[in-house]
Amino acid sequence: MAEKITYYAILDEFSTREKPGGVLRRVENDEGSTDEIYSRDLSWEFSSLLIAAERGDTMFDFVPVSAAEADRIVARIRELMARIRELTVPGD
Repeated sequence: MAEKITYYAILDEFSTREKPGGVLRRVENDEGSTDEIYSRDLSWEFSSLLIAAERGDTMFDFVPVSAAEADRIVARIRELMARIRELTVPGD
């Protein structure tokens, strides 16, 4: 089986489809599947959020998005974290 990656925008009461709260990906291959969220550490990390949602946890909604849209969400998170760091890290 070739690797298959499905991306999801993460929505909650404070976010919209146009400005989701985050992005999650499900990576499926011959060894099984794993879910990863793009974190504030600017890396993909394991997440159980989608599994919880599939089991009835309704805290977040997960909307499938294209890889290009997921890339835009990741870029927005990177920009946001860069602005936060500028505000919190003293300059030279």
